[in-house]
Amino acid sequence: MTAAASPESVPATTGTVTTNVPARLDRLPWSRWHWMIVIGLGTVWILDGLEVTTVGNIAGRLSEEGSGLPISSAQVTGIAAALYVAGACVGALFFGWLTDRYGRKRLFMVTLVVYLSATALTALSFHSWWFFTFRFLTGFGIGGEYAAINSAIDELIPARFRGRVDLIINGSYWLGAIGGALLSILMLNTSIFPKDLGWRLTFGLGVVLGLVILLVRRHVPESPRWQFIHGRGEEAEGLVASVEREIEEEKGEPLPSPEGEITIQQRKSIGFGLIARTVFGRYPKRAVLGLALFIGQAFLYNAITFGFGAILTKFFDVPTGGTGYYFAVIAAGNFLGPLLLGKLFDTVGRRVMISSTYLISGLLLFGTAWLFDRGSLSAVTMTGCWCAVLFFASAGASSAYLTVSEIFPMETRAMAIAFFYAIGTAAGGISGPLVFADLTSSGVVGDTVLAFRIGASLMCAAGLVAAFLAVNAERRSLEDVATPLSVAPGKAGAASAPASAG
Repeated sequence: MTAAASPESVPATTGTVTTNVPARLDRLPWSRWHWMIVIGLGTVWILDGLEVTTVGNIAGRLSEEGSGLPISSAQVTGIAAALYVAGACVGALFFGWLTDRYGRKRLFMVTLVVYLSATALTALSFHSWWFFTFRFLTGFGIGGEYAAINSAIDELIPARFRGRVDLIINGSYWLGAIGGALLSILMLNTSIFPKDLGWRLTFGLGVVLGLVILLVRRHVPESPRWQFIHGRGEEAEGLVASVEREIEEEKGEPLPSPEGEITIQQRKSIGFGLIARTVFGRYPKRAVLGLALFIGQAFLYNAITFGFGAILTKFFDVPTGGTGYYFAVIAAGNFLGPLLLGKLFDTVGRRVMISSTYLISGLLLFGTAWLFDRGSLSAVTMTGCWCAVLFFASAGASSAYLTVSEIFPMETRAMAIAFFYAIGTAAGGISGPLVFADLTSSGVVGDTVLAFRIGASLMCAAGLVAAFLAVNAERRSLEDVATPLSVAPGKAGAASAPASAG
């Protein structure tokens, strides 16, 4: 494995530099080094899915006498969930700004440590205020992860693989959700673990898995793209050269020559005002696209996931203890979407795939609402309909993260991801419960049908926006999709011609 040099090992300098580092990274064949990047950075989404699902499933146990925590189920799914969401929004914005300023590696180490520490301290909760505090801090860490990780992955993965890798990594959240649903069944079994121990061990297991990821992540390098812009060109050149040597030894043949250079005016930091002007002034159409994609998927997911348990128990007489099995099936459908459709985002193209996954999932949810309103569904067929909807919706939702991480200049990438993630998370975690919680739990068929139709309408609207505004970024260098702000005037280079604004 190739480790990055310490950020302090070579003093940062500023000046004008011409480099072919982006072209050298994009022409690399897939290798063990890329797998190390995926494992070190991407597997944390499994932990996120495990964490969120577990908390939802243990809410009832925490409220029981003898759990060791004076808290109600409503406080776990209400106050604690809202604090987790608020923490994720704040963490994304805070760490996103730091990631663009101080580098990807520093921050993806810090955010994972924050996340793991807060999760471990959640397991030691003895009072509701302690539990609430560390749910907020856990969200604070995971929000930072989304900004730091997505920016690093896109800058290290070759352009022709970027779409499928990004989708599968973001979709791996649902592997954690499957694990969380099944793990809660085991850990809440009082014949195996006492009431006050099983839920604590569940959080502890997440910490152990996270520590393994932390050990792998130590070997993940800083982004060479970030390095050469921020005055660390020598480190970037040295890192890429070492990776090239490693891959040539692995493949047993020389690498093809890189094509294209870019001339950069190096700078140590980018002001927040410039970032805002770039995202909303220089690329207004792309900003609209990002907002539409994130808000659409947030509302579709909340139309289903906020009420899936209540719908199964109220309308189909599924025992409360059995909803976890149904959720595991739904989560599997969510993971299979990005896994099986991901390659098409790099071959068929972004515009077609993003718009079609959003539109198809929205139309399928309209169909599900119609069948449910007619009384034509059972618990099994309803779950089958949800799986079909979420198979496409999950690929679409994952492509939202891919989109905002590649359509804005490198200097703004982490902050752009953070902003759109915060908007989508707030829509899902704040507006979602207000809109859908009462509708899906009322026991009235018409209310649930309305919830489905709202989510489906916003998803279809986002799909139409993508049909007109999505950027054809497949197999293109990041510098070609959005010219860096630091590029020297008239020096974009053959591989990095200025992308059109909008």
